[in-house]
Amino acid sequence: MKIHILYFARLRETLGTAKETLEIPAPATLALLLDTLRGRGGMWAEALAVGRNFRLARNQDLCPADTVLADGDEVAIFPPVTGG
Repeated sequence: MKIHILYFARLRETLGTAKETLEIPAPATLALLLDTLRGRGGMWAEALAVGRNFRLARNQDLCPADTVLADGDEVAIFPPVTGG
């Protein structure tokens, strides 16, 4: 299935891309998607490492890593933001 991924802020800068479309096998969760991205190694593994601080959204709704994905979903990965 195709998943559309958006990267924001420091992740966009570190990974050198703002978006991509990735084919992953179904059924899949956000956790599987993250494992797939980490599997690229290097800066991908470092930027998305377990314990790093970032948020996940599926189709513009914040959600946990065990969220099930569907073909055509949009996933956003971004660091937490603060305001004042």
